Amino acid sequence: MTERVKDRIERVRQRMAEAAGRVGRNPEDVELVAVTKTVPVARIREVIDAGVTLLGENRVQEASDKIALLRSFPVTWHLIGHLQTNKSRPAAELFELIHSLDSVKLAAALDRHGAALQKQVRVLVEINLGGEPSKTGLLEPDLVPLLESCRQFTHLAIEGLMAIPPYRRNPEDVRPFFRRLRLLRDEAAKACPDYPLRHLSMGMSHDYEIAIEEGATLVRVGTAIFEARSAV
Repeated sequence: MTERVKDRIERVRQRMAEAAGRVGRNPEDVELVAVTKTVPVARIREVIDAGVTLLGENRVQEASDKIALLRSFPVTWHLIGHLQTNKSRPAAELFELIHSLDSVKLAAALDRHGAALQKQVRVLVEINLGGEPSKTGLLEPDLVPLLESCRQFTHLAIEGLMAIPPYRRNPEDVRPFFRRLRLLRDEAAKACPDYPLRHLSMGMSHDYEIAIEEGATLVRVGTAIFEARSAV
């Protein structure tokens, strides 16, 4: 393991703890998801050796190959990218948590696969906070209707929300989006009290400290750990 990788992880964890402390949160309530998109297995081994246990992948096939190679290591995998319905079966098998539920159709497919696999498929609902046509996710008014429709699914566990807000050069300018996701989660929890919406997956390398100050429980950090990677 290179000292640079270890140092970067320690720096991220320190900044996470400081951000939690600034708003009176317990740092242990925020988990680091190391984003391994396009990162080769040898480099992923370095972050595992440095104590990272939660890894996030954007694509099912890329994750499948890496999971097979790293099966003997004590890590958990999350799917943080868009999920097409035709990839929902392997996603239900491979991932501990799927961050990108965005339709009742996908929910039904995951529930069906969960029943076949005899497991609860854990998911977060992705919200398109900026209403950006280039991004996936539900618009805010569609959240509660989706939750109500998903009550019928017995092998689907909806545990919170995820968002990728519009990019802003100054991380402080993203704060209103993170705050809005937290408030939206609280509103949905009141409207649908049978859902334990405990997770907020928000914040990346550029702005994860702001996200933690606004209530993130999962931050998805890639570049701050692995530095710039090729866009494959």
